[in-house]
Parts: sequence; C-alpha cells; structure tokens
Amino acid sequence: MFGRIAGYSFGVAVVTGIPLLPFFRPSMATAVYHGSYRLLEGATVSRAYQSVLAISFDVRGGRLIRQVHHWSADLFVAAAILRLLPVFFRGRFSGRFSGRALPDWLIWVALLPLGILAAYTGTILPDDGLSGGSLSVITGVLLSVPLVGTHLVFAIFGGAPPGHKVIGRDYWVHILVLPALAGALLLLSFRPKLRWPRRVRVDPLLPFTCAVLVLLGAIAQINPVWLIGPYQPGSISSGAVPDWYMGFLDGPLRLMPAWELTIAGHPLDLGVLIAGVILPGLFFTGLALYPVADRRLAGGRPRGLVPPKPADLANRTAAGVAGVTLYGLLWAAGANDQIAYHLHLDLYTVTWMFRVLVLAGPAVAFGLTRVICHELASRRRDEEQRGRETGRIVMNARGGYTEIREPVHRAALPGAAPPRPAAARPSLERGPMSWTGRA
Repeated sequence: MFGRIAGYSFGVAVVTGIPLLPFFRPSMATAVYHGSYRLLEGATVSRAYQSVLAISFDVRGGRLIRQVHHWSADLFVAAAILRLLPVFFRGRFSGRFSGRALPDWLIWVALLPLGILAAYTGTILPDDGLSGGSLSVITGVLLSVPLVGTHLVFAIFGGAPPGHKVIGRDYWVHILVLPALAGALLLLSFRPKLRWPRRVRVDPLLPFTCAVLVLLGAIAQINPVWLIGPYQPGSISSGAVPDWYMGFLDGPLRLMPAWELTIAGHPLDLGVLIAGVILPGLFFTGLALYPVADRRLAGGRPRGLVPPKPADLANRTAAGVAGVTLYGLLWAAGANDQIAYHLHLDLYTVTWMFRVLVLAGPAVAFGLTRVICHELASRRRDEEQRGRETGRIVMNARGGYTEIREPVHRAALPGAAPPRPAAARPSLERGPMSWTGRA
C-alpha cells in the first residue's frame, strides 16, 4: 500500500511541478521587488525569490500548486519509510519469500535518500533565509571532507560560496536528474501482471492520495518564504529547523562535540565529518546490507559443517526498534533549541540529555524489545501446548483444584489436522489446604 502511495505522490509531484516551470527563474541575480506582497516592496531580492513570490501571490492558483508540490514530496519520503518498515520487521527482504524480495528492498532503500535529496533540493530553490541556511550547513559538511572537500565546494558553487551559480545548478538536478533516477527505480519496483486485464480499474488509493494532497495544499500552509525573507549571506532566521525528513541528519550536527585534529598542518573537523558524512553513510549502507546480517541475527543458512542456529526473530525486531529509537532521538535533537525554548530549559542541558539518550537509548530499546519478544513467544508456546487460560477453576473428585484451558485456534494450512484439545492442568495436586500439597 505504501509503495503505491509513494508512486502516486511522485506522480503528483511531477504533474504539479510542470506548471511551475514557466514561472520560476533559477537565477541569483539581484532585482528590486515590486509585487502584491507589500511588506517586501522595494526590497533587493534574487530573481529566484522574486519569481516564487510572484507564483504565490500573482499567479492564479500558483500558491495551491506550489504547496501541493511541496506536500507531495514530503509524502513520498514518508511513504518510502513506511514501505520499508513492515518489510524489515517481517523479514521479507530475503530470497526465500520471492526472487524479487532482495532487489525490491535495495530499490526502496535507494529511493529513500533519492526522495530526501529531491525534496531538499526543492527547498533550496526559493533562495530564502532557510534555504540559504541549508546551503551554509551543506558547505560546512562538504568542507569537512579531507583532501577533496574544498574542491567539491568550489565545483558545486562555481567559486567561493555562496557564489551565483548554485541555484541554477540545483534547479537542473531537481527537475531532471533526481526525478529521472527516482522514476526509473519506481518502474523497476513495479510488477505488471502477465495477463492484460479485460477491465482496467482505477486504484482507489490514487484519487484518495490526490485528494489528501490537494486538501493539505489548500488548508495547511508550508514553506511560507515571504514570512522568512530573502537570503542574506551570514544570517539565518531565528528558530530555524530543517524539514522533518532532514531532522535525523541535522540532529547529529547539533549533538556532536567540536572535535578537531591537525594532520600534517591541515585541520580535520571530526565534529562535522562524523556527524554529517560518516554517520549518514553508515546508516544507509547498513540499511542496504542488513539482509546479509539478518542471516546471523535472526537465524539463517548454515556455513559449511556448522549446524544452523535456531531462529531468533526477536533479534530482528529488537534491531529494528533500536534503529527506530536512534532515528527518533536524532530527529528530535534537530530541534534541541526549540525544545529548550518552549520548555524553559538550558540549551546545553537539552544537548547533553540527547547525547546520553542517543548513546544509551538504542541499547536499552534493543534489550527491552528482546525480553518482551521472548516473553510473548514463551506465552504463545505455552498456549499452543496446554491451551489458553480461562480463569475458571474446578474442584476434582480428590479435592484438588484444576484450571480449565481452551484450545488455541490459529489459522492453519489447508488440509492440516485440527488442533488437539488442551488437557486440564492441576494447580494443587492433593488438596487446597497447603502450598506444599499436604492436606
């Protein structure tokens, strides 16, 4: 279901993005604003920012189309995440379910960062205060890469940042490169039926997804660049936080200590390199390669003469909960200043709290989830062997007490034998007078 929602969101993003193309100007050249938004009348802005204001206030239906376009990009990322979660927890990325299971897993793992990049490059295009702040963060992350960081920055920005070319280059990446890659992967994940249906039916999720996106675009304001103002180098809006899908990438940058090394006279900013490059790389690489590790964690194929270990699906569930916990904590840490402000706490206290939680939270979540899963599995085995407890106690002919248990009726395979009735379990063998069984 979530895969189809992601595909329909991608289609809505493409359909709503095409009408915006003639009105947007991907240029950082300056101009004096004269338009319907009087609060910025006479302000010096870039042509990209000026065109976004014109789309929002002067083009009929422009703001609705722009907001639907933005919401569809956000929904695509959310649907991709929700598409991966059930596949992970059910272990359906293994080839024993179908020959396409592992390729589908890799396709959707690749679609997740592609969707994030597509949405992120779109938020940079308006050249407002928030997009300029995002460019400053990206500049710092790229500069932390050893040896090639400075060359990457000058190649992307066309000179010293912010330069005058990054919006134009980002524009072509946003409208051509990333949509082409995402569309190709979506087509690869699509499994057409061998027989052409006699009657073509519209998937109910298609009009539902479109209706939800149009409703969000009509009533839920998103990315109001006119309230933020144009980008000014060296400044950023107060209380700025990234879009929700970038929170888990921005959180580590806020939590990581300012570690720095000097190697052969060259500084190495570990505080930014680890948080902005190494950690996201490990996250997506680990997500893609997890099916290999799952064979060891959850019980898989034996190697050589080593007998196979019993399957322990609790390890997979615990690993998934630990990953979700880490993601959630890093995501919340991306708004540590807002949490400190609204709860009237010291910013450094909140930052240290998140540092401790990020280190300890996943391990605690892993252990607790594993214990809970083993307890539930033990209870299920007990019910299958002796039946489900009913809470009814009867006295037998010898004066002892016996609990009545009901057989557990679970879905069985066609042709399977019906479950045997569970035998009654005596609670006190000899009588009710003593815990030792003595009458």
